[in-house]
Amino acid sequence: MSSGYPYRLFAAGVIIAIIIGCSGNRDIHTGHLIPGRLPDTLRIATLYSPTSYFIYREEPMGVDYTLARRLAHDKGMELKIVVAPSMVSMIGMLDSGYVDLVAYPVPVTSEYREEVIPCGPRSETHQVLVQPRRSHKDLITDVTELPGHDVYVEQESKYYYRMLNLNDELGGGISIHPIDRDTLIGEDLIDMVSDGTIPLTVIDSDIARLNRTYYPNLDVSLALSFTQRHAWGVSIRHPWLADSIDAWMNQKRPRDARDRLLRRYFELAKDAPSATTVDLTKGKISPYDNLFRQAAAIIGYDWRLLASQGFIESHFDSTRVSWAGAKGIMQIMPSTARAYGQSPDSMIIPRHSIHTAILILRDLDKSLKRLVADGDERTKFVLGAYNSGLAHVYDAIALAEKLGYNPQVWDGNVAECLLLKANPEYYNDPVCKFGYFRGRQTTTYVKQVSAFYTRCKQYIDK
Repeated sequence: MSSGYPYRLFAAGVIIAIIIGCSGNRDIHTGHLIPGRLPDTLRIATLYSPTSYFIYREEPMGVDYTLARRLAHDKGMELKIVVAPSMVSMIGMLDSGYVDLVAYPVPVTSEYREEVIPCGPRSETHQVLVQPRRSHKDLITDVTELPGHDVYVEQESKYYYRMLNLNDELGGGISIHPIDRDTLIGEDLIDMVSDGTIPLTVIDSDIARLNRTYYPNLDVSLALSFTQRHAWGVSIRHPWLADSIDAWMNQKRPRDARDRLLRRYFELAKDAPSATTVDLTKGKISPYDNLFRQAAAIIGYDWRLLASQGFIESHFDSTRVSWAGAKGIMQIMPSTARAYGQSPDSMIIPRHSIHTAILILRDLDKSLKRLVADGDERTKFVLGAYNSGLAHVYDAIALAEKLGYNPQVWDGNVAECLLLKANPEYYNDPVCKFGYFRGRQTTTYVKQVSAFYTRCKQYIDK
C-alpha cells in the first residue's frame, strides 16, 4: 500500500536534489573536494533500477541507495542524490566534479579505469539461463544441452549477442528469438517463462535472483557467461576518498548491513501471501468485518471493498510484515503510519491498521478526483495508488496522455502505461518524474482486489 501524501515526502527533498553551489570542504572556485577532507554534503549519482534506487510506496529504496545513506550517516555527512539517465552521463558527472561518488555497480573494466577508482561494495554478475524449475533430469544443466531449444532475448542486447556467440561456439542449433526492446524487456520475458508463454530467456544473475523472489517456479542456476566485477566509483582525482569508503565498507557494521540488504532484496519472497480461501456463504468475509464497516463509514466507502483489500494485502494476517517493511492487515509502510499520527508498530493492531487505511484511501481519492472524473473508474486508480504509491500513478497518467491512451481509464490504458515504467525508455521519459517501477505487481493487485470484491457483493450484504 502507499500513502496519500506524496508531496509531503517529495517536497522535503528526500528523493532527488539538484546540486548547485558548493558546501564545506570544497574548492570555492571549482566545487571539487579538497584532498583528504570529507565534505559536509556527500553528492552521489545513481541510476534508477530494481536493485540500486527506486521509489516504492512513496519511499526511496534500493541496496546502493540504502548503503550510501548509511555511509553518509556514519561519516556525519548530508546526502544529496542525483539520478542520472545513463551510465555515461553518470561517469561524466563524476569526472566534472558535479558528484563525489557513483553509488551504483560500475563495471570494473578497462573502459572506466582512466576515469573511475573502484571502491565500496563489490559485486559479481554473469548472464544466466532462466528456465522453469523442473526435475533434475529435465533441467538444462550445461550449455552444451542448449542446441535444439528456443531462447527468447531482447533484440540487440548483450544477451542477444552472447547467445549468438554461444551458438557459434556450439556449432549451431540454438533457435534464438530476438524480441523488440520497445515492447518487452527482460522482466517481461522472465514473467513469460514463469507462465509458460516462452520456454527460456537470458538475464543478468542479479536481476534473475531478484525475480526469483517473485517467481519461485523458476531456475536461474545455469551460468552462460564469464563473471563481471562491479563496484562503486570515485574520481581518479580522489584516491583518498576511495580509501575512506573502502575502510568504512570493511567494518563489521556496514558489512552486516549489506548482508541484510542482500537478503531483503534477493532472498525474501515478494509475492502475495500463500493462497487461502474464504467461505463467503457463511455471511462474513473476515473476523474484522465490524472494523471494516466502521472505518468505511467514515468516508462512505463500501466496507466489502475495504475488506477485499485486506484479504489481498495480508489474507487478514495482522502479524504480516512484507519484505519492504509494510505491516499489518492493510500492509502500511512505517513512514505512512507516522504521517497519519500512528507508530509503525501500531499497524499490527487491526483497528489502527484498518482506520489508517481508510484515511489513506480518502486522501488518494481527493488527489485523483481532479484527474479522473468518474467515481467507479477512479476507484481502480485509487486501488493502484494504494499499492504502488500515488507518484507512479501520476507518471502513468502522464505517459497515457503523451502516448495517446485514455488518461481517465485504468484497464488497457493507464494500467498499460504503468507497466511501461519498468522499461528505461519510458521511466527515463521527461514526463515520468519518479523513475523505475515494477508495475506488474500493481496491475495484478487491482485485478485481484476487484475480483474478490465482485465475489463479496454476490454473497455479502452491504
